[in-house]
Amino acid sequence: MYNMKQIGLAGLAVMGENLVLNMADKGFSVAVYNRTTSKVDAFLAGRAKGKTISGFHTVKDFVAAIERPRKIMMMLRAGEAVDQFIGQLLPYLSPGDIIIDGGNSNYHDTIRRTRDLEEKGFLFIGTGVSGGEEGALKGPSIMPGGSAAAWPQVKPIFTAIAARAKDNQPCCAWMGSDGAGHFVKMVHNGIEYGDMQLICEAYQVMRDLLGMDTAAMHKVFSRWNEGDLQSYLVEITASILDHLEEEGVQTIDLILDAAGQKGTGKWTVNAALDYGVPLSLISESVFARCISAQKELRGQAALILAGPTSVFIGDGTGNEKVLRHLESALYCAKIVSYTQGFSLLHEASQAFGWDLDFAAIARSWRGGCIIRSVFLDRIAAAYQHDASLANLLLAPSFAEEVNVAQDDLRAVVGLTAGYGIAAPCLSAALSYYDGLRTKRLAANLLQAQRDYFGAHTYERIDRPRGDFFHTDWTGSGGATTSTAYTR
Repeated sequence: MYNMKQIGLAGLAVMGENLVLNMADKGFSVAVYNRTTSKVDAFLAGRAKGKTISGFHTVKDFVAAIERPRKIMMMLRAGEAVDQFIGQLLPYLSPGDIIIDGGNSNYHDTIRRTRDLEEKGFLFIGTGVSGGEEGALKGPSIMPGGSAAAWPQVKPIFTAIAARAKDNQPCCAWMGSDGAGHFVKMVHNGIEYGDMQLICEAYQVMRDLLGMDTAAMHKVFSRWNEGDLQSYLVEITASILDHLEEEGVQTIDLILDAAGQKGTGKWTVNAALDYGVPLSLISESVFARCISAQKELRGQAALILAGPTSVFIGDGTGNEKVLRHLESALYCAKIVSYTQGFSLLHEASQAFGWDLDFAAIARSWRGGCIIRSVFLDRIAAAYQHDASLANLLLAPSFAEEVNVAQDDLRAVVGLTAGYGIAAPCLSAALSYYDGLRTKRLAANLLQAQRDYFGAHTYERIDRPRGDFFHTDWTGSGGATTSTAYTR
């Protein structure tokens, strides 16, 4: 008879294997299961050999080997596979047992699963896990949410295996009820999309406008990683630009410029539309991947569509002036990207009653995860000072910085537009900043147009908010108005 294990994990792909090893290295005993049983055998004979890990070929034996209340973590592909495996577990579970979904599930599915399993007497946690293969093994950022009664029982394991920030605090915190954990992870991934695209736009400015080679760009990104832009993504960008093939060719120059995506960026954009949050920068990062994937179409268009005829000749500073503008512009746009992401978290928290702790979220992203950076300490401090802060740009420290950096952002966006460099996220950052700071936008005309063709009504500046009016613009439209008004 096997010794009872403290936790079980199903799904021995890259993330699952490494999380199991992380748990075992932190002193926990683990039962493992995989639908393809040969993976279980190979794992036990290889990386798991000699550790407090036992493998099983049937769901029944797997569940029976875990001490009660059972804690079973799934690292499976999001969607139907998760529901199917939950269905396989249920006949062998006891009331109070805990099922944990550590994959990138849609938060709507997590809300449904939490409700359905609690009705059956079980507990459910939807857990965001970020950090990739290395993070899973050495310490990821962990974002759990779901059945609150389950948190005290899994907290010792999660906080032990999580990454540690520089102040030695675990990068793990309880997010809230039902889908809160997976929603926070989804927004994390949306911000990741924005961060990556912004870096790519800076890279393209260096490569295509400034004519820099990869060695020079490596030096710039390495230097940037020692300042305000210090982050995992800037760090690995510098490393990528320094990587050579065996024959001495730069690896980056051999990679096709067609990006893939798994869907969490799209989910983030969909959520922003659902809750009316202007997530323009992150949305553009998703669409940038879409246009990159149209490689053949772009090849055709390059032969037909013209760009600017002017040629960049520099200003005699050896690119240093433009690089200073670019560093500042990238930092400014990064602030905007996080502002939009946290604005979406703010709206969702209110909509679902999650009472998200934004300072705790920022702290949990400081280590282990893909967007970890020195910048997150400042975000945590801003929300620690004012937990009700509706927009990060209104925090005094960030407002002061973007008020200065916006000139550099304008200079870079102007350069990219003038010389035909696609920079959708840098441009979106500037448009959002200008839109947010504009007291009177042109939406009064838009509302007049809506009322003209559809009698959708409008509000007036000389009347209280919430009072709606209609004008008979043509003299023959009458007083009937539409009842479908959405601000």
